[in-house]
Amino acid sequence: MGQTKRARAAVAVVCAGVLGWGAAGGVAEAHAPSGHAESSHHSVHVEVNGAFEARPGEIVDIVVTGVAGLPAGGGGAGVRAVVVTSPVFSRPVRLALAVEGGQARYTAHEAVSLAAKAGRHPVRVEVDGRVVGHGRVRTVAAKRPEFRVVADRTGARPGERVGLSFDDLYPGEQGTSFTVRSRAFRAPVPLRHDTGGLDWNNPRMFTAAPQLPPDVKDGTYEAELVGPDGRRIAGRRFAVRAARPGDSDYVGKGHGPAFFDRTSRPEAATTGRFRVEAGGIVKVLWSDVDPDAGEEERLTATSAAFDAPVPLRRDDSKAADGDDPRFFGPARIRADVSPGSYPVTVVSHHGRVKKTGHLLVTEADGVGDGPGNGLLLTGAGAGAAALAAVGGAVGFRRRQRARTN
Repeated sequence: MGQTKRARAAVAVVCAGVLGWGAAGGVAEAHAPSGHAESSHHSVHVEVNGAFEARPGEIVDIVVTGVAGLPAGGGGAGVRAVVVTSPVFSRPVRLALAVEGGQARYTAHEAVSLAAKAGRHPVRVEVDGRVVGHGRVRTVAAKRPEFRVVADRTGARPGERVGLSFDDLYPGEQGTSFTVRSRAFRAPVPLRHDTGGLDWNNPRMFTAAPQLPPDVKDGTYEAELVGPDGRRIAGRRFAVRAARPGDSDYVGKGHGPAFFDRTSRPEAATTGRFRVEAGGIVKVLWSDVDPDAGEEERLTATSAAFDAPVPLRRDDSKAADGDDPRFFGPARIRADVSPGSYPVTVVSHHGRVKKTGHLLVTEADGVGDGPGNGLLLTGAGAGAAALAAVGGAVGFRRRQRARTN
């Protein structure tokens, strides 16, 4: 499953008389300094944006705008010396100039001091050594380390990915290597911090998304978090439960395969007449009202006419909003294939659903691929022997359940 996405909460400090606001526990207060020399049509604006309510140790964005409208100070024209100071930072923060969309902004990434206490703290903005505004920003208390196992509360499916995370953003913690062990996994799972991922703000967020084996048995399992010295830190229990007859993800409601050419959109896919020349490319579309959990990673289309099996990936584009979940991928037709009708097969729900259509391959005549007077594509559903393995993403399955309830 994809890892849990964290909504970023803004804790804003607005200086030089601009109104302030707060969110997710952050409260901003603002006032202009006495004797402030500012043109009446201009204001300096400062934002401190964090994902964890400005916790000690969190890395926050600092953005200052409106500097270009200030009279030139000691720095003169060009790049200004913009500095933000506050007790929540262990040092004065020098911001760098960044121009986006024609607007000059001064930005920095800085960690909230591990010694920062919960409460409201003063913030001061200086430009070219001159104070241009004061404000106050609120921080929250440090939170004890937290180990989480994210799986559907009714039971993770065999073959599904399980989200593991260890939030170790707490003063005094130093470990950099953590491992999760469980009888449900084939091997111990290392947790890593991804500086370019969703949790870059938290330098001590360690995550992984291991896939359960397709043959894991139903039951309740413990995930044990251990440190680099092998000591046990925490444990969490989670359930595994394979899909059963009557579950929406047991056989789903699949449709296809359908075809469209590489210059068209999935909406143009047809289960009618379609042809493609040898050596050409055709895109294969599959849709399912209730796809099996994990099929965004393992669904394929196969045919003797293809160079290789074709992975069908989930369409997460805006164009797919409101439609049944759909999956598609490009298939290259073998250049040496003889003209004729070839079956294209999609197997889903761990073998419980199999549908086959037919594609007409023509000689390479330079006309290109697309709909034509080819053979009618017909889909025939056939049930296969049930497999114990069922997989997929937890959040995706929850959304599907909500739609059917």
